Amino acid sequence: VHLVESGGGLVQPGGSLRLSCAASGFTFSSYVMNWYRQVPGKERELVAFISSGGGSTNYADSVKGRFTISRDNAKNTVYLQMNNLKPDDTAVYYCYVPGLASWGQGTQVTVSS
Repeated sequence: VHLVESGGGLVQPGGSLRLSCAASGFTFSSYVMNWYRQVPGKERELVAFISSGGGSTNYADSVKGRFTISRDNAKNTVYLQMNNLKPDDTAVYYCYVPGLASWGQGTQVTVSS
């Protein structure tokens, strides 16, 4: 199992970023995918969930209405579109396959003016 996140960076409050997680080594279309985030000194927080077919999603209350999770099973990739970013969204973002207990290496998102 190999998961590679990309798309993080520095953005001003109110800005947008789109994270990607490219997956390989397993049948991507068969698995639920999650996005988590972690701030130093705190536990990882579940941000968003998407079902294997993409028809069901769920979000942490802190990001509802601002973040959108999606997937392209033909490209073995899951995305996290993040809009109206706030300084509290600053964290390392990880994709995770709960059925395989596998994590990517993470991508840093920093929201600051």
